Amino acid sequence: MRLQKIYHISILWLKKHLSSKQFILFSSVLVGLTSGMAAILLKTLVYYIHNFLTSDFGFSFQQYLLFILPLVGILLTVGYIKIFLKDKFGKGSAHILYSIAKKSSFIEKQTMYSHIITSAITVGFGGSAGLEAPIVVTGSAIGANYGRVNLLSYKERTLLLACGAASGIAAVFNAPVAGVMFALEVLLTEVSISAFIPLIISSAVGALCSKIILQENILLHFTLQQPFNYFNVPFYIGLGLLTGFVSIYYTRIFSGIEGLFKPTEKRNIIKACVGGLVLGLLILIFPPLFGEGYESIKVLANGIPEQMFRNSLFDKFSNNEWFVLFFILVVGLVKVVAASLTISSGGNGGNFAPSLFVGGFIGFFYSKFINLTFLTRLPVSNFTIVAMAGILCGVMHAPLTGIFLIAEITGGYELMIPLMIVSSITFILVKHFEPYSLDKKELAKKGELLTTDKDKNILTLLQLSEIIEKNFTVVSSDCSIHELINIISHSKRNIFPVTDKNDHLIGIISLDDIRELMFELDNFEDVFAIELMNKAKYVVQVNESMDSVMKKFDESGNWNLPVVDKNKYVGFISKSSVFTKYREKLKRNYSDE
Repeated sequence: MRLQKIYHISILWLKKHLSSKQFILFSSVLVGLTSGMAAILLKTLVYYIHNFLTSDFGFSFQQYLLFILPLVGILLTVGYIKIFLKDKFGKGSAHILYSIAKKSSFIEKQTMYSHIITSAITVGFGGSAGLEAPIVVTGSAIGANYGRVNLLSYKERTLLLACGAASGIAAVFNAPVAGVMFALEVLLTEVSISAFIPLIISSAVGALCSKIILQENILLHFTLQQPFNYFNVPFYIGLGLLTGFVSIYYTRIFSGIEGLFKPTEKRNIIKACVGGLVLGLLILIFPPLFGEGYESIKVLANGIPEQMFRNSLFDKFSNNEWFVLFFILVVGLVKVVAASLTISSGGNGGNFAPSLFVGGFIGFFYSKFINLTFLTRLPVSNFTIVAMAGILCGVMHAPLTGIFLIAEITGGYELMIPLMIVSSITFILVKHFEPYSLDKKELAKKGELLTTDKDKNILTLLQLSEIIEKNFTVVSSDCSIHELINIISHSKRNIFPVTDKNDHLIGIISLDDIRELMFELDNFEDVFAIELMNKAKYVVQVNESMDSVMKKFDESGNWNLPVVDKNKYVGFISKSSVFTKYREKLKRNYSDE
């Protein structure tokens, strides 16, 4: 408590004596340091859990353990989420993107540690997923909560959220530029020049922590064995096309398996058991699927794929070059299924590491196949590494992240040209078939995703519940015209929703439509509301996106639209209330630009 008090006093003193920009720069250092250390903690935890479970000091690395450990990890993760988090748990960068778009960049406090625990259990026990998404979520939560505690604005809070994510990525790969690029491509849709400096600072601090603390064998690191040869450009173009189609395969297989598990969302234990057992069976057949898989990528890049056959059912075939080659192709494609099962069945992890894994295996297969078939001498290691950027780009829709990540983990820019060729071809191809990345696809469908369009972003930030007007007088369907006129005389509105006995909206009466009848009551005494109303052609659902609502305003030409919740009348939404709230958001979020 005393340390906490000293911290708050120090922060208050700094806020008083520093300008807002200076305070953000100072904050980016703190957020970068904290997020970087969190990333290092998670990476180290998984490393030691994995080593303990697969060493002679813990359990011997026998084949039955390959089958059972992933199931145990997923069950422990599901149990932790249910018992300690009460099932309130958002996975992946989609959770962060939703928080930016719909929660004003507020993220639950527990997110600062819950993803470290759950992903360490899942991946440490052999779950076939990556740690980068949990690291991004953790870093983002640290940045967002720092902004909340220090009463920063939405824009400043969002920037520090991105700083936390950038630091986490920079720390886990010792790649500061890739950390900045990830924040810009995946999390931030609108960036001013002033935002670059805090991102750079946080990312540099995270990478520095990694450089000082993490052992090199924990990091994904390569040493280039051959320089780039421009005669191989046609083969890199072919690789770009291949990684593009494999990325589409990755996205659709993952979405399909995720869809298969959706009906069992509330039956967590059954879902975890089914997913865990199938995953265990796949790992039993293909041991390289166990855990993140970075060690297998290193084995391929170093040109010794036969090492992957240890503890495998196919150990006796490790000397057959063609068998090894097609084994690698199958493992690369099955990794998508393994990652999907891990995450969809209740484990916590992401697609960053699996996409690098798939890329490495596909790149090795492609170059080795060409070498064996056409008797050429393509640098297999280079193609293995470059393909990693291609699949990462295709799955995450982040070409710059892929390019600079591989450039940094190989220690230079020797492969910059092939990286650009493969990533650009992959991105163009994938974008044509899959407009949104895996993390953004569902959010885009629901209209909960920020884009580069400022107007759309502000509409996304609006909450429909905030602008529903409920001061309209409801008229029952059996209401007589005399009763209706009495209601009109006491109302300040000129439209009246008509409902049945179950409060279902069945129509709308407009004052303009009955104005003449009001002066001829003697001729229309037996007329009721149900005869005077018009059916509402355009109705807004209570959970509908604002983008969809504005389209309905445009199509209908109406100034007011009724809002319903499963056909039950809720209220009305008007253009004027939307425009008022729009101006408020515009002023709050973009006033300093």
